[in-house]
Amino acid sequence: MKLTVLGGSGAWPTADAACSGYLVEHDGHRLLIDPGYAVMPRLLRHLRPGDVDAVVVTHGHPDHCADLNPLLRARALGEAPAPPLPLYAPAGALDAVLALDRPGMLHGSYDLRAFDPATEPDLASGPFRIATRALPHHVPNAGLRLTAAGRSLAYTGDTGPSPALAELADDADVFLAEATYPEDVPAEDAPYLSSARQAGEHAARAGARRLLLTHLWPGEDADAAVAAARRAYGGAVEVARPGAVVEPGT
Repeated sequence: MKLTVLGGSGAWPTADAACSGYLVEHDGHRLLIDPGYAVMPRLLRHLRPGDVDAVVVTHGHPDHCADLNPLLRARALGEAPAPPLPLYAPAGALDAVLALDRPGMLHGSYDLRAFDPATEPDLASGPFRIATRALPHHVPNAGLRLTAAGRSLAYTGDTGPSPALAELADDADVFLAEATYPEDVPAEDAPYLSSARQAGEHAARAGARRLLLTHLWPGEDADAAVAAARRAYGGAVEVARPGAVVEPGT
């Protein structure tokens, strides 16, 4: 299993970083997770649009799904249209982004497979088995746990504190965790977002082997986020920087 970080900026992209976007590959299968703002140009450094085998979206905020639109346009309107792209997302999460174009323009370019992470916990895409958990956010959000060939990657999407996080990341080779703020989340967002310190606490509780912090607020100090996580977690901690390649279990 190989994870390539395409972006990890929270809320909006910066000059140097796209928003959330992660390419996970195993045995020739290419799974794109959360194609947020500015992810498409980064994806094209690695793959042609038609080479993506499936997309999984954790929730409907545009910093996690906006660049699904140019991906589908490229697949539908190119000289050699690609087959329908399987799209996995919580029910209703992609309604806005799929409605950006005139009716019928992207017809046949995707196969929407909506799910409810609270009641349909298990998905599959190629060699990947994907366990989902409903996690608290401003909109319905699905935490993901991908496994293939005995390797595991857990990803939070955006989430507030939840006992389900320890279950999601239990003994995971890599825990990719939202860490919008280093230490404390503002009170109005505390039920719906996480800090690096909390990510470290969840990783320690889960026994995850490696922690990747992502979705940092633009301008936040990455070193401060790592330091905050390390106060709670004794394993390897990094920020998920664009272009980073991680192979869970190695």
